[in-house]
Amino acid sequence: MPEPDSQEPINTVATLVERYATGKRDFSRAELGNADLQGVNLKGSDLSYADLSEANLSDANLRGTDLSFTDLSQANLNNADLRGALLISANLRLANLAGANLEKADYDHNTHFPQDFDPVKAGLQIKQR
Repeated sequence: MPEPDSQEPINTVATLVERYATGKRDFSRAELGNADLQGVNLKGSDLSYADLSEANLSDANLRGTDLSFTDLSQANLNNADLRGALLISANLRLANLAGANLEKADYDHNTHFPQDFDPVKAGLQIKQR
């Protein structure tokens, strides 16, 4: 039986969903590039430093999720709920943010957004260091 605190890498959607269902919330450094996470509920999770590049996160509940230093380049975040999320130094280059709710999400000067995306207009708040 594995130790309760042992952190095995998260590299499948099934493992992520299963661990979330059992109350786990620390998924930092998960490797889920190209994963289909459409409609998944990961509210309040720690996905900092994760690879979610090209992942399908459309309609996902990422409210209050820590996505600091996460690679979300080319991710589909269409209609995702990112209210209150931490996007500090996240890479959102070429991400689809159409319909995403980013109200009161935090970002900094190192957060990379898609070209022509206006974080202030989208309701994000900048954090100064």
